[in-house]
Amino acid sequence: MQTRLLPPTPEALGLAARLIRDGALVAFPTETVYGLGANALDEEAVRSIFAAKGRPGDNPLISHIAHMDQLGPLIAADPAPAAVKLMDACWPGPLTLIFPRSKRIPDAVTAGLDTAAVRMPSHPVARALIERAGVPIAAPSANRSGRPSPTTAGHVLEDMDGRIPLILDGGPCDVGLESTVVDFKDGVPRILRPGGVTREMIADIAGDCLVDGAVMRPLKEGERPRSPGMKYRHYAPKGALTLFAGHSADVAARIRREYDAARLEGHSPLILALEGDLPLYGERRTLSMGRDAHEAAQRIFAALRDADQLQADVLFAEAVTTDGIGLAVMNRLGRAAAFHIEQV
Repeated sequence: MQTRLLPPTPEALGLAARLIRDGALVAFPTETVYGLGANALDEEAVRSIFAAKGRPGDNPLISHIAHMDQLGPLIAADPAPAAVKLMDACWPGPLTLIFPRSKRIPDAVTAGLDTAAVRMPSHPVARALIERAGVPIAAPSANRSGRPSPTTAGHVLEDMDGRIPLILDGGPCDVGLESTVVDFKDGVPRILRPGGVTREMIADIAGDCLVDGAVMRPLKEGERPRSPGMKYRHYAPKGALTLFAGHSADVAARIRREYDAARLEGHSPLILALEGDLPLYGERRTLSMGRDAHEAAQRIFAALRDADQLQADVLFAEAVTTDGIGLAVMNRLGRAAAFHIEQV
């Protein structure tokens, strides 16, 4: 299969919409990461997402809508009051909400769960594609399963060339991390996957917000994922990644020792650090995660892909604060490292 990479012109959007309606896959930009989309109401089309990504079938997908009229047919009950507040404040935007599912949604989308994950993206290309297709679009990130999520069309092409017919190139993604996913067990918002809409923001809007324990740990044996990004090792570079948490000077000293030992053992190590800490590592090979957690959110997936390009086989990364969007950064780094996090 030849994969075409096109700018989102009216003609290209028309082609993409026809492909979606015909049961094919299209990669498209959102404000979070690039998505790999199919008609959310077409079971066979949705299953082709899993085949293209190599994605396990028990990992649910998010259905993307362009307007509120598309929500009703996807859900089986009126949204909880807290959900209504969040939709009013955060849609369109990088927030996914969990609802009781409608029978119209194929099991392949929900991984057989009795709930459905729905989001209204704010990216104009994503919204135009959904509008033109005339159907909700189920879409995970447009990468091979387990790899860092794509924040540029070039990243998508690295993983999906020859696997899908079309990539719409809308430039770099603004947020850089997948959407926040929230359910409403007992009526209280609970974050299942952190993202650009933070716990603090949700609490301000809805009055309260909990964070699921699985955000910073692997799922337990037999525990089913209720959201994308909960069960499997995700976002991972090819090299082995270890995180170090603690005071910056102590963390830097530990990483320097680990780096030097890895070099002596014949490895090709690399350090991921915040901009202000880079001088602490001297002449050792480093990549910047940005000046703060907000910039790290935008850059982290690109940095992990850059590490692969540099052929790093051992990576050492500084932990960041878990306040605000830092929780989302640590969730992604933690899963990329299989939660190999050492306190210094």
